[in-house]
Amino acid sequence: MALRTIVQDGDPILKKVCRPVTDFNARLGQLIDDMKETLVEACGLGLAAPQVGVMRRVCIVVDLPPEDDGAAPEEGEEPEYKFIELVNPEIIDRQGSVGLYEGCLSFPGHNGYIERPEQVTVRAFDRDGNEFTLTRTGMTARAICHERDHLDGVTIMDLAEYFYEDQEHGAEDEGDAEE
Repeated sequence: MALRTIVQDGDPILKKVCRPVTDFNARLGQLIDDMKETLVEACGLGLAAPQVGVMRRVCIVVDLPPEDDGAAPEEGEEPEYKFIELVNPEIIDRQGSVGLYEGCLSFPGHNGYIERPEQVTVRAFDRDGNEFTLTRTGMTARAICHERDHLDGVTIMDLAEYFYEDQEHGAEDEGDAEE
């Protein structure tokens, strides 16, 4: 596995629509493993392939328990990461709506207020080409939507109703999530 550089604000790749994955091979597995390592290092909740410079419909999301609010672990506590790997994901059902501030690893310091579904059902493939469907709620549902948007060149900068800057309000504000 290898750490990859996270593409930052201003890079045109963040505005492009990704191509579907057609080859389920070792290169895809390596990309997903690298994305996991990169996400853990960055302390995020999700990462999409275009955020590491790859124009394919691949994203990963940390699978949080429904009652988890996405808060950082206590000092000295090692977080346990359970990942959802999504290849060619398609959101097939959305339920409810909740608005929260959310951040993005590609737009550090920017947090935007965005309405997202409380629950989503997604159909996707795993790294081996096996199709599956899953339903998630809460922060995991939000992260799935956020990362899925990246695959279509849509970012928090496009969706947010309004923003606040970390320097103005502090990163400890409730409801923040870096995805």
